[in-house]
Amino acid sequence: MAKFTKYFIKENNSPFWAFAIHDGHQIDEQIAPFLNLNDTERLREEDPFTSVMAELPMNQFIVGSSRFQLDLNRTINDSVYLRPEQAWGLNVWKLDLPEDIVTELYLDHENIYKEIEELIQATIDRFGFFVILDIHSYNAKREGPEEVVDTIKNPQINLGTAYISEKWKPLVQELVAYIRKENLYGEPIDIQENIKFKGGYLSQLINKKLAAHGCVISFEFRKDFMDEWTGTPDLHKIVACKQLLMNSIQVLNHYFHYDAG
Repeated sequence: MAKFTKYFIKENNSPFWAFAIHDGHQIDEQIAPFLNLNDTERLREEDPFTSVMAELPMNQFIVGSSRFQLDLNRTINDSVYLRPEQAWGLNVWKLDLPEDIVTELYLDHENIYKEIEELIQATIDRFGFFVILDIHSYNAKREGPEEVVDTIKNPQINLGTAYISEKWKPLVQELVAYIRKENLYGEPIDIQENIKFKGGYLSQLINKKLAAHGCVISFEFRKDFMDEWTGTPDLHKIVACKQLLMNSIQVLNHYFHYDAG
């Protein structure tokens, strides 16, 4: 059990999982007095609305706590942002976090990953395979809200596949080929692999430990679906991202010859 970290699991009759581990914004009341950042500063580096995209007809793992409390996509030693260099240069804490709180947060990280591995192993035991869609978003206007996005360095969708076993590269190729034929926001989709991000700790760990049975595919949507400086969402674009993921499930079903019915 996690002491401070809030998360939600919805199990479905499916070999597939949708994770949104950076969606959360909550800070535990015992930790909040130490926090130096306001809501807007935190929201900018969080991945809001990815939990909406993860509402797919499959198993779901949604984290409600902010990554500024505990970042589950980093190793234990980097999961609590104790130094500015761990947090985009931000001073996260106005007072040093007590050692006992840091210890408990590290324990949350350990326990949650044990639960994740148990859940995925149960999926393997039931279906013989698994796939995790690890859903994130990222900022492309680092200099300010009026910055013109460099689309070469900031693809519309960055697919983190660097840690996926060669065994599953044909699946990735099928998925990329399918998405490139689709549209997003009424435009052709620019999807590239490992340009901005290669995959975080979730991808590294699960792709290494359970490579024989499946893989984690990390989706990083450029924050075109919101104003990344104010947090204001474009609901139509959020729904479009979710629909793209929904449509992509057919690639997984076809690859594994899995009948979702």
